[in-house]
Amino acid sequence: QVQLVESGGGLVQAGGSLRLSCAASGIIFSIDHMGWYRQAPGKQRELVATITTGGSTNYKDSVKGRFTISRDNTKNTVYLQINSLKPEDTAVYYCNAEIRRTYRESYQSYWGQGTQVTVSS
Repeated sequence: QVQLVESGGGLVQAGGSLRLSCAASGIIFSIDHMGWYRQAPGKQRELVATITTGGSTNYKDSVKGRFTISRDNTKNTVYLQINSLKPEDTAVYYCNAEIRRTYRESYQSYWGQGTQVTVSS
C-alpha cells in the first residue's frame, strides 16, 4: 500500500502564507514527479506546480512568484510554500506522486486526500 498524507491547510487572510506538506509512505521503491493540484468549488482540478526528482519545477502561470514547490527525497515529502495568498487561491489542494512500488513495477499515480485552503478577503 502507498499513502500520501497532506497537512498544512487552513484559513488565512489575504496576503498571508501557508506551507503545505505531503508525505508518501508505504511500499516505495522510487518516486518520480511529485506535484500539487487544486480544485475550487464548481471547477475542475488544475495543476499548480510539479517537481522532478532532480528538482526541476513547473508552475501554473497565476502562481509564479508566489508559490514555491520543493521536495525532500530522503523523507519522500513534497512541500508547497504559498505566499501572498489571494481569495482566488481558495481550494482543496491535492498532492500527487508518480511512485514505483518495486523494481518490477512501473510508475503509478497516487493522490492524497486533499487539504482545504481558504483565503478570506
